[in-house]
Order: sequence, then structure tokens, then C-alpha cells
Amino acid sequence: MTTAKLLTMLLTGLTVWSTGAMFAMALARADQASPLTGEVKKIDGTAVDLAKYKGKVVLVVNVASRCGYTPQYTGLQKLYDTYKDKGLVVLGFPANEFGAQEPGSDTDIATFCSSKYGVTFDMFSKVVVKGPNKSPLYKSLTESATPPGEVSWNFEKFLIGRDGAIVGRYKSAVAPEDAKLTGAIEAALGKKAG
Repeated sequence: MTTAKLLTMLLTGLTVWSTGAMFAMALARADQASPLTGEVKKIDGTAVDLAKYKGKVVLVVNVASRCGYTPQYTGLQKLYDTYKDKGLVVLGFPANEFGAQEPGSDTDIATFCSSKYGVTFDMFSKVVVKGPNKSPLYKSLTESATPPGEVSWNFEKFLIGRDGAIVGRYKSAVAPEDAKLTGAIEAALGKKAG
């Protein structure tokens, strides 16, 4: 057998293996459960099934009232106002894991958000977003996002596409009006639900 023929066989085998591996990875991603499952409690105490948001582009944000990033509520509201008619929803989840910057009750948080920032996007009851007791939603988000790992501070953002898959993760310093985030939102809004 010639070296050229052996090399051709080897490259063909690698191509077939590589294609199979990529297909398997694509199937694994497709089979990955959407984080939009299970029930959560809105800030007014009513229960909501997260599946109701499937088919929408969803921005999930852990929020806090006494954080240096708290003014991002303004930008989040602007994002919601700008893109809600195209299918964007913003979901705010108050959390108190970082510097105890969300100590208030759900009623206190709701009053603060509406009176100070005019928030009209969906706000939820306080949840745990980090550690062994984190909510099922945040367990799914932090395990499935790229990169995976714990939420590192308030106002970290997870972008979920219409198909229910996580399409982006943005640290707290990425403001709602940042072109990286708005561009990803616009791209996700442009895709049809799968």
C-alpha cells in the first residue's frame, strides 16, 4: 500500500469520525432540556409555568435593589419596551447572594422597581441563584450556558432563544444597551421558533 493511499484512507476515516462527532454534539445540544421548565412565583405571589415563555426570546436577569448595577433596571426596561412587540420578554429574579444587596420583601422590591424605575417587565419572587440551594431555573442556566458556572454577581444575564436553548451569557458589566447584547437579542428575534 502506498503512502498516498494510506494517507487518503486515514483522512477519510478522520472526516467520517469528525462528522459523526459533530452530529452527536448537535444532537446532545438539541436534546438538552430548556431552562424554561417548571413553576416559579411572580413577585405578586402568583404561580407561573416557565413553559409559557417558549417561543419568545427571553432575557433572564438576577437583580438587586442596592447594587452598583441597579441602574441597569432603566436599560432593561428600555430593552423590553423596544423589543416586546417582536417577542422579547425580560424576567427579573431578585437575589440576595451578593453583598446582601436585595434584603427587602417581595412587596418592597416590587414597590422599589415600579416607583424608581417604572419596571413593567415580569418580576419574580426572590430566589437563590448560587450555591447548593439555587433554584432549579438557575441550576439549569448555570449548568447549560457557555461558559457554565456559578453566577458571579447581580445583573448577570442569560439570553434564551425562541427554541428554548441558551444563546448567550453576559456578565454584570455588560449593560442592557451594550451592542453585544442588543445584537444577540436582534439575531435571536430574527430566528423562528424550532
